[in-house]
Amino acid sequence: MATAGTARTDPVRGKPRTGSAGVGPASGPGAAARWAEPPAVTGDFDADAAALRDYASRTDDLLAALPPVPGRTDPQRAAAAEAHRATRWLRSRFMAAHADTVHERLTDGGRTHPRIAELANLAATELPGLVPGRDQLADELTRLQAHKEGREIDQAILFSGLLGSPRAGAHLMDAMLRPTERALALLDGFRRHGSLDLGSVLVERRAGAAHVEIRNTHCLNAEDNKLTEDLETAVDLALLDDDVQVGILRGTVMTHPRYAGRRVFSAGINLKHLHQGRISYVDFLLRRELGFIHKLVRGLLLDDSPRNWPHRTLEKPWVGAVDTFAIGGGMQILLVLDRVIAGSDAYFSLPAAQEGIVPGAGNLRLTRQTGARISRQVILDGRRIRADEPMARLVCDETTDPDEVGPAAERAAQRLANPAVVANRRMLNLAEEPPDRLRRYLADFALAQGLRLYSADVLAKVGRSWSTGSAENPDGRP
Repeated sequence: MATAGTARTDPVRGKPRTGSAGVGPASGPGAAARWAEPPAVTGDFDADAAALRDYASRTDDLLAALPPVPGRTDPQRAAAAEAHRATRWLRSRFMAAHADTVHERLTDGGRTHPRIAELANLAATELPGLVPGRDQLADELTRLQAHKEGREIDQAILFSGLLGSPRAGAHLMDAMLRPTERALALLDGFRRHGSLDLGSVLVERRAGAAHVEIRNTHCLNAEDNKLTEDLETAVDLALLDDDVQVGILRGTVMTHPRYAGRRVFSAGINLKHLHQGRISYVDFLLRRELGFIHKLVRGLLLDDSPRNWPHRTLEKPWVGAVDTFAIGGGMQILLVLDRVIAGSDAYFSLPAAQEGIVPGAGNLRLTRQTGARISRQVILDGRRIRADEPMARLVCDETTDPDEVGPAAERAAQRLANPAVVANRRMLNLAEEPPDRLRRYLADFALAQGLRLYSADVLAKVGRSWSTGSAENPDGRP
């Protein structure tokens, strides 16, 4: 181990230099990088915030002096990795000690309800060094996933800490159950016309049902940032429209040569966008769990006022109509719906181990529905469940001729359009997935997913996918 005054490698130029121990990477074959020891977390919020700000600033200075990620030498990569690791350790300790105070500072003592993207921006402004700023994130967006610093991991530390607090986490989850501003702005038009094309989603009201059709046809309805926003908007509109009693979620007819003329439910995460660095941790991976998927379960949070009593949320039942396949995120969605209809030629899969990321709350929900052994086979070993095999009854309610999926889904919706269904589904969801249980799961998920997003194996798998397949070719998924 290097000591004060011994030669070490300059992390920027890769040349020997001298300096005090604990400042830079150690030299010599196989030597581990060393970075200044993080300060202790004292429990005094202002003092700890200042210490974190100063320490993170030193890390940023080092990273700014290094070449971009793909051009770094091995010693430079080691220096950056050790600086990131130490700074993230300090951020984690800071959040463990001060999550509730951070939340109070960012929400005016709980009086405001910022969504997660706004909350991250507020944290960057109010608590420098805790999460990346706008300029740092904007720079990351210009880079391939494998060429980023991985600053979204710092956002993952923030949200894991907040969700880990019963008070802050519950407030955050409630904030994400409120209608989006986009949906509120579009609501009058949807009520008048009964139809709205959101871009990657079409939502239509027919016979008391909101038909939400996924139209991301260029990638077999794979999920990306845009689709996540459009799906949340569509779910909000369906829940807010008084003339809608039930929702139906289905994929549209494909234009892709391999599936031309056939409907597809979803091909899961868009691996091409992930490779290109266009899958956002906040706006996609975290938002989909806390946003539209959670709203499918809990509905919309209502204002606390006499006119809304005795209801806290506005909920409606949902039907899923599955054509061809529901892969990854598509299968995750089915796990929260009240009834699932599938064509007899369809299949379901949750290829988490192959892709390398965590399938949202799928681990929590699939285990509940299928049991531990089957969920491990699906998530860890890539097992597909065909709609025509007996095991499919654990993930779908009815299998029908592929040409009858639509009519069967409409019949199911008619049966669910009953006020008693809403009250009972609320109690079923409360029994199966208490809000606090989901909060505790998501606290661990938030950090685990942020780390997986930048893990070496995920980056290698996503890079390889373009020689064997992509979101446009789900059979070539890594």
